[in-house]
Amino acid sequence: SSRVVEIQSQMSERAVELLGLPEDRPCLLLDVGCGSGLSGDYISEEGHYWIGMDISPAMLDVAVEREVEGDLLLADVGHGIPFRPGTFDGCISISAVQWLCNADRKSHSPPKRLYRFFSTLYTALARGSRAVLQLYPENSEQLELITAQAMRAGFTGGMVVDYPNSAKAKKFFLCLFVGTSGMLPKGLGTECASEELHQAKFTNERTRFRNVKGKSVKKSRDWILEKKERRRRQGKEVRADTKYTGRKRRPHF
Repeated sequence: SSRVVEIQSQMSERAVELLGLPEDRPCLLLDVGCGSGLSGDYISEEGHYWIGMDISPAMLDVAVEREVEGDLLLADVGHGIPFRPGTFDGCISISAVQWLCNADRKSHSPPKRLYRFFSTLYTALARGSRAVLQLYPENSEQLELITAQAMRAGFTGGMVVDYPNSAKAKKFFLCLFVGTSGMLPKGLGTECASEELHQAKFTNERTRFRNVKGKSVKKSRDWILEKKERRRRQGKEVRADTKYTGRKRRPHF
């Protein structure tokens, strides 16, 4: 529908704006999950060049029919970004990256697929460039899983949230820097700057037994459960919680 196209176009414009591209020369951008090439139209209008990747042959067929100006590649980004180091001056993605959190096949491990995507994207981007990925996270764990893998791959940066107080207009843009840590842009409709990623606060935390600084008492059951939960969100293997978790052992004589 035209409404969807309109929202898509607005998000593409905002993503390109957040890339902070140089104005004096055309750039080559990667569009991850380019679909029918709507974002690409905007990139072309702005005088830049682009290559789009998408996993859907049907969507790419539509892009070909529409005679978009970019080059198109049918590929699953969970297998990595197959371009030479430093190829791109920037990367945008509109509502695609959250799909890497789904394990469609038994062999799919979301943390591994995300890491493969981010590590190869990091390499394919020129030093000093940015990737701006607009996504619809299902929950804070998903957000943390995605951001943890991006950081592991070497990116710095964080989440820019536009209109955080609006249910309808709220949008998440993961704004990632390659090689240089820029200042994180402010979200639209926010008074305060969004926090850097490694300080990002998510809400699914337990609040009992906190010490004065708001942290759980070290080595307490809550402290252990929180640590295990953090590990799980990073995609690590962690033992299941039981009633024995964090229980004191009896002294041996």
